[in-house]
Amino acid sequence: MWHTTDLTLRPYPRGFHLITREVVAALPELASVRVGLLHVFIRHTSASLTLSENASPDVRRDFERYFNQAVPDGWKGYEHTLEGDDDMPAHIKAALLGNSLTLPVRGGRPRLGTWQGVYLCEHRDRGGARTLTLTLQGEQGA
Repeated sequence: MWHTTDLTLRPYPRGFHLITREVVAALPELASVRVGLLHVFIRHTSASLTLSENASPDVRRDFERYFNQAVPDGWKGYEHTLEGDDDMPAHIKAALLGNSLTLPVRGGRPRLGTWQGVYLCEHRDRGGARTLTLTLQGEQGA
């Protein structure tokens, strides 16, 4: 079985945001998959996806602080500056973190660890709505 759908997320502020629930809610077909894979792809170049700690908001704030220090806005060496001081750093952060995740599916759910969650990593001050393409493949059954 194969299924694909697009999920448009509401605009999030700059930072790291748990979106596991939104991804699962967008795929009612997931419930019928006994074993399979879920591929999550973000269709943007200034936001990214990652998988990490889903309980402590400190982790999300630490991610944001780390990446802002490692890849600062407004660095004088950037050539691509027409879209604002946060644009080129957003592209670099997105390239470092990545634009997709592939998650195992078992028993109608993503098979994540107890403390794992899917993050939308918004790297722009005003990134706007973000669209994900979700592709589910697997065997259906009880």
